Amino acid sequence: MNIIAFIKSLFSKEKITETSMKKYLIVGLGNIGTEYDNTRHNIGFKILDELASKNDVAFKNEKLGAITSFRFKGRSFILLKPSTYMNLSGKAVKYWMTKEKVPLENILVICDDLNISFGTIRLKPKGSAGGHNGLKSINEVLNTQQYARFRFGISDAFKKGRQIDYVLGKWSDKENEILPERLEKAVQLVKSFGTAGTAHTMSEFNGK
Repeated sequence: MNIIAFIKSLFSKEKITETSMKKYLIVGLGNIGTEYDNTRHNIGFKILDELASKNDVAFKNEKLGAITSFRFKGRSFILLKPSTYMNLSGKAVKYWMTKEKVPLENILVICDDLNISFGTIRLKPKGSAGGHNGLKSINEVLNTQQYARFRFGISDAFKKGRQIDYVLGKWSDKENEILPERLEKAVQLVKSFGTAGTAHTMSEFNGK
């Protein structure tokens, strides 16, 4: 390789790295199938649907998930709804993270959380699965817990022994009245994550 070709290769590598740093993989966890539409466990899908709608893009079924993307303030937001079912979410995350060359610090996983009151949103830069099978799968496949997760509270308003029915149940009429405003706040959080960073976004949105 002559000196000119070598210099060009260096600039090419820098460009690829810079481009990768401006890519964000936003993963909404959920289960595929009409029986799971509008269920509490599928809030990750619902938030991504809202993001896609607000940015006039549509999902396309690709390998291991439905994918779309949009640009905002110089960043590329890649939205992924895994088609692997919740327990195998990690497989889809790993595939698209590798394919799109998205660094670990630019991944955000959105999921439901029983331990947070309904509608409350909470961003964390890392953490355990906390009993969530989707996060457990991602932790195992990526072999790390060092990625951001956005937990959307669904509360624990269920009777003893009815947790599964509650989580896989439809939103109540009262919850449906409040959801639009909460979804708008969720959209703002995701965009802030990509443009303002984790620390600022946590300060701005957590608990609100």
